Amino acid sequence: MTKKKAKDDKEKELSGNKINEKETKAKSSKKPDKKEKKKTKAEEFEQKYNEVNDKYLRLTAEFDNFRKRNLKEKMELVKSAGQDILINILPVMDNFERAIQSMDTDSKEASVKEGIEIIYNNFKEFLSQRGVKEIEAVGKDFDTDLHEAITKIPAPEEAQKGKVIDVIEKGYELHGKIIRFAKVVVGD
Repeated sequence: MTKKKAKDDKEKELSGNKINEKETKAKSSKKPDKKEKKKTKAEEFEQKYNEVNDKYLRLTAEFDNFRKRNLKEKMELVKSAGQDILINILPVMDNFERAIQSMDTDSKEASVKEGIEIIYNNFKEFLSQRGVKEIEAVGKDFDTDLHEAITKIPAPEEAQKGKVIDVIEKGYELHGKIIRFAKVVVGD
């Protein structure tokens, strides 16, 4: 019995050791699992926080750009709000100029000429207050960004080659934007 008892005791001890080893492994493996889980959760939260923060910053920047672009578009719209009306008034200005030129030859009625000049000056002032400026052309170099060549004629002088000799129809710009090109005669 003693041998059998000793053998049983050894088996119990060995099995107890195995159980203890399993328990310690389980205990030791459980503790790092909890720590690892906490670390992974913390990393996941940090990653999500960074993603959300990045999205927030991008959205804020995008909204700021949208607001600036919208404000700029409104300013452009205000600048050129009456562009169509102003463009349609330009032929009236041309007719006034022609009337004044034709009255220079006929001096029958000076008071009518004076009245037309007053109306013409009022129109001209109205347009300049709205930002419409006349494009200077006579004697300037021909520029396709400002002028539209109607015809070319031989230049009376060598210095007038490639320059505007005469203006058929005046050109105008509105706040730096061309609304009507000057129709000109260019020296060749």
